[in-house]
Amino acid sequence: MYAIVEIAGKQFKVEKDQKIFVHRLDAEEGAQVEFSQIMLIDNEGAISVGAPTVEGASVKAKVLSHLKDDKVIVFKKKRRKGYKVKNGHRQCLTQIQIEEIVA
Repeated sequence: MYAIVEIAGKQFKVEKDQKIFVHRLDAEEGAQVEFSQIMLIDNEGAISVGAPTVEGASVKAKVLSHLKDDKVIVFKKKRRKGYKVKNGHRQCLTQIQIEEIVA
């Protein structure tokens, strides 16, 4: 059984006991979170497609940790002008574990 879920503006394919990284959520570590924006549920061949969401469906997850992603270097340059700027960025992420998919 899997579901397509919208979490923090992005869509993820999730299954039970799966661990995924999503954009930073406003929940403490160890807290339970519930997502109700379910686009599709596949229950062993029985597919439910929402228009735009599946009514009454939800996904329950547990927040495992908050962390930062690897650094991405942003380098800008304009040739022959002496213009160079080097910046770095680390995205804030939350690791969650899917506990239950309710159809």
